[in-house]
Amino acid sequence: MELTWQEIGPGVHVRRHEELNLNCGLVVGEERALVVDTRSYHQHGMELLAAAREVTDRELVVVNTHAHYDHCFGNSAFRDSQIYAHTGCVEDLMRTGELQREQIVAHMRRTDREEIARDIEATEIVLPFYLVEEDTGIDLGGRDVQLLHRGRGHTDHDLVVGVPDAGVVFAGDLVEEGADPHMEDAFPHEWGPTLRELLAADALDGVDVWVPGHGEVVDRAFVEEQAVVIERLAERMGEVLDDGALGVEGLVSGCRGLGLADQTLRDAAVRVLELRT
Repeated sequence: MELTWQEIGPGVHVRRHEELNLNCGLVVGEERALVVDTRSYHQHGMELLAAAREVTDRELVVVNTHAHYDHCFGNSAFRDSQIYAHTGCVEDLMRTGELQREQIVAHMRRTDREEIARDIEATEIVLPFYLVEEDTGIDLGGRDVQLLHRGRGHTDHDLVVGVPDAGVVFAGDLVEEGADPHMEDAFPHEWGPTLRELLAADALDGVDVWVPGHGEVVDRAFVEEQAVVIERLAERMGEVLDDGALGVEGLVSGCRGLGLADQTLRDAAVRVLELRT
């Protein structure tokens, strides 16, 4: 995969990375530019910073859509920038950041990627320090970017970045293309309604270019369908539990046929059972 910026709206770019099929964004205003997510570790962040500088020399601000390592462990490359995130993102990073590091380093070593493991070990976890709890606008000079949180979904603190004048939204991992929605930290019964709240948001009215956290850029219809899929899963899990299913595997067995992988069903089942206790 060639690492280049794709312009998806006037002054709005997406850079899709082979590692994890991850998307990062760049929104250029007259005075400042905004980077959406910073990748998985310091060197990744430095590569992203260099790529942004190929497009613009304006002052950079950063938004982390959520606290998973692949979206924010590159923050250390942007320590001179204002870094925005939902308050819950910082709380999550303070609670799980080192555990995430430990788990991904172990995974890299199991898969014979020692150099990446060392890079992640050496990365400083830099917390966002401009915290958002309600809709917030960022003035880039001649262009206003909207940060929106509409409820729990992929995490309890998902933040999306709307660029209304370009008809673009960066949705983070609330939207996934090319893979199932990732459920390990999710709120399956709330995710679908959260997507519907975003689709109905005034700031995103008419926006039809949706950048998922991973995968190809999609349209509004794709997001609507993903909301349906997640709602069907949540509804089915509720029905299966009401019918007396026991444990994770009982839920998985009762939810097959929805077009989702068994691992996705298993992760969702674990979360549903955790959230019921």
